[in-house]
This record gives sequence, C-alpha cells and structure tokens, in this order.
Amino acid sequence: MADRAEQVVTWETVQPGVTVVTALRPPANALGIPLLDGLHAAMDAADAAGDVKVMIIVSAIPGFFAAGADIKHLSSIDAESFTAYGDKMRAVNDRLATAPYLSIAAVDGLALGGGLELAMACTLRVSGPGGKFGLPEVKIGLIPGAGGTQRLPRLVGRGRALDIMLTARQVPADEALSIGLVDRLTDGDVLEAALAFVGEMKGASLPAQRAVVRTVDAAFDTPLEEGAAYEVAQEQSLFEDGEAAEGITAFVEKRRPNFR
Repeated sequence: MADRAEQVVTWETVQPGVTVVTALRPPANALGIPLLDGLHAAMDAADAAGDVKVMIIVSAIPGFFAAGADIKHLSSIDAESFTAYGDKMRAVNDRLATAPYLSIAAVDGLALGGGLELAMACTLRVSGPGGKFGLPEVKIGLIPGAGGTQRLPRLVGRGRALDIMLTARQVPADEALSIGLVDRLTDGDVLEAALAFVGEMKGASLPAQRAVVRTVDAAFDTPLEEGAAYEVAQEQSLFEDGEAAEGITAFVEKRRPNFR
C-alpha cells in the first residue's frame, strides 16, 4: 500500500475475502491518471493477496461515484496522448471485468461517462437513492470509449442504451434499477448494502460464480448453439478441476462445503 497512488485510492480488507476500494480525488473523482493508477494498484494488491473473493468500489466524495474522464487533462493533450489515456482507462475496466474475483460498484451520486463505464465493468452494481447514471460524451463530441457502447446495451438493451447515450441524459436510481443498469437499490448506506449483497453470495464456490459470469456474458457474444457448448465446457471443467467434488461430497454428507 506504498504511496497509495497519491492517496486518491485506498483499499482495505473489511472481512475475510472482501476488499473495499475507496476513491477520493476531489472535487468529483475525475478519472485522471492518479485515480486510474490507484485502481491498478488496488488490483495489484488483490492479486498479490490471492484470497480476494469480492472487491467493492466506493467513493468517499459525497454526491459523486466518479464524474467521468479528466476533461482538463483531455484539453491539454495531443492525439498520441489521447490514445494512451484511453488505453489506460480501458485497461482498468477490462482488468476489473476479467478479474479472478467478483466486483461490486457501490454508487450514491453521479456515475457519468468513464465513471459509469467503471461501474459497468464491475460484476454487479448497487445504488443509493442519489445515484445518477449517464454517458454524456456526445456533448463534447466523443463517444463512450472505455467500454460504454459495448457494456451498456448488454445491460439494458439496444434501444435504452441509444436513448441514454444519444440524449446524454442522467438516469435516476429508480429507473436504473427498473431497466437493469443497477442490480440493487437501497435507501441506506451503499457500502452496507454492497456488503449485505456479498453476504447473500457467501458460501458459494467462487470458481462456479466466475463461471456463471463467463457463461452469461457469452450469451451476448455468441450464437445459442456456441453459447450452449461453452456452458457445457464450463460445467465439465468445474466438475473435473473446480470445487464441484467438494460441493457434492458436502451435500451428501449434510455439511457445509469447505471451498477455498
């Protein structure tokens, strides 16, 4: 946890297997280089620990999850630097989406542009009543380029995704829940709600949970027959090399499984 990427991102283990990553880059958690480097550092720490099952990403700034790309930074760079900046944003999101653990974005405030793209890269999203979600890039002549045009339609469908991106509007928390952009809505503290969500998933096999995510994601990328074949391969792999043997044995013996 050295230097903590200028202290704009911190992380701690709050219970066995659960890491909370907190973003604090005033005034609005703009996704500048320090914050992106901090997120990479948090994931480096999770990889080094080797025992993380769920990562929760939350903001310490009231009213903001992350307001999006660092526009001031964009205003001062050339095309080559723009490419490098975009690559760094995409690398964070892609790494989070393919991490060997589950992830939850705990949002209470604005999650706009790159902030929403970060939240969509997580496995799941929890929102407080103040959550607002949007991809307003067309207002500055760009498109959501860190996975937004690809992940949003997979969550809410083509028509709703186009509505959100073409109008650049902010989607309130209750609508976000109704269209599947967020998975849980709470009237209380979003971190507590995220931890409660973790509690519901506790006791299951992480390899099996990750396989569920992969096979569900495959449903959006492949024809039905190919997706079904991929499902079979994942199931077979879990039986041969995963934790299914322990799960089945525990069920027969009427005890809790000892998953890793």
